[in-house]
Amino acid sequence: MKALLFKELRLAMHPICYVFVALFPLMILIPSYPIGIGFIYVLTCYPILFLGANKGQQSNDLLYSVLLPVRKKDIVLARILTVVLMQTAFILLSSALYPLSRMINTLVVQSAENPAEFKIPGLGLDSYVLLLAIAIIGYALADLIFFPIYYKKGKSIVMSTLFTILGFVAYICIVTIALPFVPGFEIMNNMHIGIQFAVLSGAILFSFLLHFVVYKIASKRLEKVDF
Repeated sequence: MKALLFKELRLAMHPICYVFVALFPLMILIPSYPIGIGFIYVLTCYPILFLGANKGQQSNDLLYSVLLPVRKKDIVLARILTVVLMQTAFILLSSALYPLSRMINTLVVQSAENPAEFKIPGLGLDSYVLLLAIAIIGYALADLIFFPIYYKKGKSIVMSTLFTILGFVAYICIVTIALPFVPGFEIMNNMHIGIQFAVLSGAILFSFLLHFVVYKIASKRLEKVDF
């Protein structure tokens, strides 16, 4: 598994994926920008990782991988772990920038003539931990869409990416922008920090379990692919 992960990170991962993961967390510094939207950009790395410029399908990476003396299910697991590492790195970088984002947002609001113009739609900075929980669950659901579709034939990069991004966008918009304004869910905008961390812990456990399901489904589908 260590060798497969090394192959993923050094050969399969296009450099632009690292650039995306490093730069897009900076969007949290934009005042009044819906923070949840920023998490969508990790999914743009999927087609780059699986298709890529001179990589992925264009260099028959999957065919090369199945010809190696490794199990097909290990190939799937290595790719899932690579994607999860990208997601984790993005979340950690965004979280590291959160104090600065909060400072910038406070300064902008204090200096504005109309502070309401800079209010973050939906979940605000006071619910950032809850937002992380929502993003983690969203990533798990996105992978549940992407991997089974892709590994059904090992070629469905366009359809799997399209459904994944559309599904994640719909999920984020509903949960972070629309739901907090539904009567009874206003608490999401200012939830107690202890409850937020409890929800975050549950989200991490849910993500682990769902990724295990993704691994099982995707690996079974890859076993049936005839190369």
